[in-house]
Amino acid sequence: MRRVILALMFMGVCSSAHAQLGALLDKAQKAQAQKNKLDELNVTEEEERKIGEDVSAKIRARFGVVQDAAVHKYVSLVGLSVARESERPRIAWTFIVLDTDGVNAFASPGGLVHITRGALGLVKNEAELAGVLAHEIGHVAHKHTVNAIRKNKAVQMGTSAATKDRGAALNQITNKAYEMVLENAFDRGDEIDADKASVQYTQKAGYASATLADFLTRLDERNQNQAERNGLFASHPETKERIDKIRQVAGARPGAAGAARYKQNVKYTVVPIASIAAVEGSATAGKKAEEPKKKGFGVDSLKQTVAPEKQTAQVSASGGSRGLGADRAAKGGSNPAIVRVAALTDAEIAAFKKALA
Repeated sequence: MRRVILALMFMGVCSSAHAQLGALLDKAQKAQAQKNKLDELNVTEEEERKIGEDVSAKIRARFGVVQDAAVHKYVSLVGLSVARESERPRIAWTFIVLDTDGVNAFASPGGLVHITRGALGLVKNEAELAGVLAHEIGHVAHKHTVNAIRKNKAVQMGTSAATKDRGAALNQITNKAYEMVLENAFDRGDEIDADKASVQYTQKAGYASATLADFLTRLDERNQNQAERNGLFASHPETKERIDKIRQVAGARPGAAGAARYKQNVKYTVVPIASIAAVEGSATAGKKAEEPKKKGFGVDSLKQTVAPEKQTAQVSASGGSRGLGADRAAKGGSNPAIVRVAALTDAEIAAFKKALA
């Protein structure tokens, strides 16, 4: 009897150990499978650029492009001045001015940065422009969008069946990325990180780095009567918190504002929200932007701001659903062509920065 009892006890111990070992193996297999999925979603810089170009094409089709080479060259000089101070100084940075009164800015993977003429009208000096562009540059330099795409479970599932066909997999990633950024803004950590990057890049380039906070303050005042607030830099964390953090990080370090040079090169003026013409079929068309609406918004209300065929065209890999209300639904120009600016040399950029000082 004693032997039987001991045998049963031994079998129980073995069974328990086997179950634990099986659970550990199962957990390890799941972890490896998850790693494999993320590895499959790794994108090269060339692929990142291709995704960014596809996104940019949609943005340009939606808003049009200002066909003014002089403005594009100036914005490119400012943008490259700060981009050269980023962690990815030598990717093919491209700066595009969108032809719309809406105040917004978008950055697509691979280094395509867009800013609207409405935003240029709200900006008061070159340092503010540098700060806005540097924020978007920070998103690209730190690969916030690419990393968000890789971690998104829907993207992982959508590409699992296409892993043998790299082109099909990238198309799945791009399509899912559009949906993801349409329904979600950057998370809190990424926005704070891009703000810090903006301060760092602008300081290194010689600009007064706290001016991004000045721009955000003006933007916040502009949007104070909107039920649906402009989401540009104002989704989460709240604008006030971000303004305080930017000023804290920037400190009292001196830098140039470049107000005179900005006025020489940029002649746009900001259009009041109530006067912005909206896309036909949008919820804001024919209405004043201040008209009371239901508080708060969800995915459904985001999709109602613009006609269905326009929804994904408004999405950028950076901005997502940040631009709401009148700014998001603002009409754009009809010409989506990129304005070609001759390649700017390091010597030209250095001379531009020297003239600022």
